[in-house]
Amino acid sequence: MLVSCVSGAQLSNYATFLTDPHMAPLSIVMTSLSTASAVFFTPTLSYLLIGKKLPVDVVGMMSSIVQIVVAPIAAGLLLNRFLPRLCSAIQPFLPPLSVFVTALCVGSPLAINIKAVLSPYGLSIVFLLFAFHTTSFVAGYHLAGTWFRKSADVKALQRTISFETGMQSSLLALALANRFFPDPLVGVPPAVSVCLLLPKAPPVAFISALSMNCF
Repeated sequence: MLVSCVSGAQLSNYATFLTDPHMAPLSIVMTSLSTASAVFFTPTLSYLLIGKKLPVDVVGMMSSIVQIVVAPIAAGLLLNRFLPRLCSAIQPFLPPLSVFVTALCVGSPLAINIKAVLSPYGLSIVFLLFAFHTTSFVAGYHLAGTWFRKSADVKALQRTISFETGMQSSLLALALANRFFPDPLVGVPPAVSVCLLLPKAPPVAFISALSMNCF
């Protein structure tokens, strides 16, 4: 539920850039809007969907999303605007640092719950997450095709929206799971979701573009 309630992933912008570069601005706008609205919608949806089974701190989640998502983005925009030389100097080091930190964030809950991950329970999580992401990709693609069928570049638009609906900000879900739910198993699905999407961005973009052109 946490994975489904978070905003779209920035990875969708990269996938769109690989397949349809002219649609990249639209992808960035959609991701920005979903990220900004996540401050309200993620805690609210989490409360409505799982609040009866697990305690959900709505106000605490909103505060955490602001700290984890909104504040770094705002800081990055300000630094890039007022200290461009500093940003240019540290930019080469940020991608490998991001990969390293992501590996630590994902590896921790998987390592702690390695027995559960390798059990039938873990396999069922992988299957459910694979089904969730696949359904989101396909639904986004076909709904966009139905809604924008008269658009001049409907195929590119379908791919762009498909990437946005199929790729979730699983690291945000992982951070919320670790902070607000004492059971470490809650962090396993978001970690598995990251593993399904993050290393496969270029292949996913290529395969999706190839297969979706066949529809």
